[in-house]
Amino acid sequence: MNAQLYLRRSMLALGVAGLLAGGVCAQSSDPTPQQQDIRSDKKDIRQDKKDLTKDRSDRNAGQRDINKDRRDLNKDRVDRNKDQRDINKDKRELRKDDAKYGVNSAQAQADRKDLHSDRVDRNKDQRDINKDQRDLRADRKDRNADQRDINTDKRDLHKDRRDLRHDRHGK
Repeated sequence: MNAQLYLRRSMLALGVAGLLAGGVCAQSSDPTPQQQDIRSDKKDIRQDKKDLTKDRSDRNAGQRDINKDRRDLNKDRVDRNKDQRDINKDKRELRKDDAKYGVNSAQAQADRKDLHSDRVDRNKDQRDINKDQRDLRADRKDRNADQRDINTDKRDLHKDRRDLRHDRHGK
């Protein structure tokens, strides 16, 4: 009976020692390739989320720039159209004054001066319009590039999540 008791105790001790050794081996600092894949996939997912956030904020800032440039463009067009109406009015007055007072009269000279200043204003407004259109084109180009970056990052995030799922479940 003592031999049987001794055998049982030694088997129990070996079982406990085996379990402890298995636990120590499982907790070793050297991860398996599958654990390394999972860890790198999680890291990739975190990085993709950061990239997405940054790209979205860039796209939104670009859209705000577009909206501001469109407002500026519309204001400049209003100013240009007002200056063009002033030019047309000054030309009518100049024709009337030329007919009524003569070509070299003081009224006609004043109308020519007004006409010149209105043309200068209109030309300046047209230059502003051209500049705003260039800015608008550049901002739209930047916004579209940011949107393409977002789409790429979303695809990367989806692929990384799929890789993680496959690494966890071994499919």
